[in-house]
Amino acid sequence: MPDLQTPAARPANPRFSSGPCAKIPGFSLSMLSDAPLGRSHRAAIGKAKLAEAIDLTRQILGVPADYRIGIVPASDTGAVEMAMWSLLGARPVEMLAWESFGEGWVSDVVKQLKLDAKVKIAPYGQIVDFATVDFDSDVVFTWNGTTSGCRLPNGDAIPATRAGLTICDATSAAFAMDLPWDKLDVTTFSWQKVLGGEGAHGMLILSPRAVERLESYTPSWPLPKIFRLTAKGKLIEGIFSGETINTPSMLAVEDYLVALKWAQSVGGLSGLIARASANAHTIWDFCAANPWIANLAEVPATASTTSVCLKFTDPRIKDGAAFAKAVAKRIEKAGAGFDMGAYRDAPPGLRIWCGSTVETSDVQALLPWIAYAFHAEIAAQ
Repeated sequence: MPDLQTPAARPANPRFSSGPCAKIPGFSLSMLSDAPLGRSHRAAIGKAKLAEAIDLTRQILGVPADYRIGIVPASDTGAVEMAMWSLLGARPVEMLAWESFGEGWVSDVVKQLKLDAKVKIAPYGQIVDFATVDFDSDVVFTWNGTTSGCRLPNGDAIPATRAGLTICDATSAAFAMDLPWDKLDVTTFSWQKVLGGEGAHGMLILSPRAVERLESYTPSWPLPKIFRLTAKGKLIEGIFSGETINTPSMLAVEDYLVALKWAQSVGGLSGLIARASANAHTIWDFCAANPWIANLAEVPATASTTSVCLKFTDPRIKDGAAFAKAVAKRIEKAGAGFDMGAYRDAPPGLRIWCGSTVETSDVQALLPWIAYAFHAEIAAQ
């Protein structure tokens, strides 16, 4: 039995929540002092801030110049729903899911839009086989399964020439993974994930093919105002230049701008990807060295570098769910790591956010606490 001595050090920032995620290193509220509080988002200063957020997003992510980028309400959920309600129904639909949020999009399309979609679901730890997907249909999928820790490793299986649209929920992938824009027609994410921004705001990125669909197709169902992207058969261009559908929080906009400028300071997209990768590899090495814990992702190429999901494999564990909760609780009580329990619909285990705002030194300091809590709970059984 290993020595159960309490680890000597704790992470400087013990926040490992998968959303809202850790703020940028060194964050303080004083960084938001330039926010135009009490001013209209439609005033020149408000529009300028929103336009700057769109421009910096394009620069850092490398979004093509002919793609539209819009700020929309209701976080990533609002952006995904807006896309599905506005675009689907013109062609056959395939829904792909390998975790709870992807399954939520399946439910909305099948039960709410009542489309006769082809549904493909992979169990936790796996992803759908993209070689079996018909991309002449509209295809909806998550790039990174936030609750399963499994991601699409690349876009190679998506044909560059395809008849259907690809609608990708990339909320825990954007800014930490390389997204192939030529393979994505609709891409969504939210501020509170990889860059640690505040909640309630979503991003919607449209390819020219998606815009063409919007301007040539009218769904058979009514669209609430908050979902409408066109007027009189034309794209509402204002949404993609800083004129939001509803009132945004200018404080949250300023926070996003601060995070975007920090992203530039660490090397832009390549720097952000490297930071998340270093964090994830630190945990993967820990798993390789300890036979009682493993990555939930069964294929290493599909293992997420942001929402790293782990499972306990020791045969001495009597109740997996209770054991995992006890480990997470013990670590949190010690102030060594917060919000690390597996998602409620996922298999029992831990979920450690390793996105770009997390410092590798904090991940390194967390790992002895996982080992300590594991052995303490084994002894307590």
